[in-house]
Amino acid sequence: MKRRHCLLLLAPLPAHAALLESDAAQGVRAALERGALAAVSQLGRVDGFFAHPELKIELPGALKDAAKLLKATGQGKKVDALVLAMNRAAEAAVPQARDLLVQTVKKISVEDALRLVRASEDDAVTRFFETKTREPLTERFLPIVTKATEKQSLADKYNAVAGKAAGLGLLKGEDSNIQAYVTRKALDGLYRLIGEEEKKIRQDPVGTGSAILKKVFKLG
Repeated sequence: MKRRHCLLLLAPLPAHAALLESDAAQGVRAALERGALAAVSQLGRVDGFFAHPELKIELPGALKDAAKLLKATGQGKKVDALVLAMNRAAEAAVPQARDLLVQTVKKISVEDALRLVRASEDDAVTRFFETKTREPLTERFLPIVTKATEKQSLADKYNAVAGKAAGLGLLKGEDSNIQAYVTRKALDGLYRLIGEEEKKIRQDPVGTGSAILKKVFKLG
């Protein structure tokens, strides 16, 4: 019996099992590409961030309160220009994510795909995607954000004031540099929209109109 059991373990998977694995990989890749391209399209344009009710990039923490004082002293236009520049910088950076996101999608293994399809979290695919792309996208975004914000006279003042505020514990250290702050917020917004698209697919795979998404996420 033991010999027979071992032989069964070593036997190749039936054709339909292999097909399901292949479908899982194809479905996860399709879901990610769909979400990624939708997010890039929505955020990587004028007002993609600035006009978004939830993703608009505002000054962080204590600096937002400080901005109110600046406006009271007649520097409101400069503050508004800085906030606009922050959002325009994010909008300019996001399209640069497209190629890397698509390349990463194509590299997802069958094993990872199966695990992600079966995951109980409704944003498991997006979180996995983020671990693979956040660091390289940060490197791509930062120069673009830096170029877009350095034109603002308040950008250097932001960094000076933010550095002091962080030293006093009034601001998170990660928010003490405007370029790094905007880059992080741009990526947060990007992954959030990708995650929202994933949730839609999981909740209503039939509604996507995609045969592979319907097949994988309805059964997964």
